[in-house]
Amino acid sequence: MLYRIVTLIGALVFVAALFGLIWIFCKKFLEHHGVQEPISERATALATWTFAGIAIGLVFAVVGAFVLGPWAFYRTLLGHNVNVSSGAAIWWGFGIVAVSLAITAASFMGFLMLVGAY
Repeated sequence: MLYRIVTLIGALVFVAALFGLIWIFCKKFLEHHGVQEPISERATALATWTFAGIAIGLVFAVVGAFVLGPWAFYRTLLGHNVNVSSGAAIWWGFGIVAVSLAITAASFMGFLMLVGAY
C-alpha cells in the first residue's frame, strides 16, 4: 500500500515537472525570438495553455496531446505578437510538447522502476 502512495505523490511531482519543462522551453523560445518585455508572464501564459492542450489531448487519446498541445501553443502565440510564421510556430509547439513529454515519461518510468512498481 505504501508504494501506491509513493507512486501517486511521484506522479504529482512529475506533472509539476512537466509544466516546469514546458515553461522553460517556452521561455527559451521567446528569448530566441527576441521577446524582451515581461518574458516570465508571457512564458507562463504560453506554458499554461500548452499544458492545458496536452492535458486535454492526453485524456481523449495519447496522440491528441501532440495535436492539441501545439495548437494551443500556436493560438496563444498569436496573441503575443511574436514575429514567427504560423508553420514555424506549430512545429516549435510540437517540438516543445514532444521533448517535454519524452523527458517526463522517461523520468517517470525510471521512478517507477526505482520504487519497484514497474
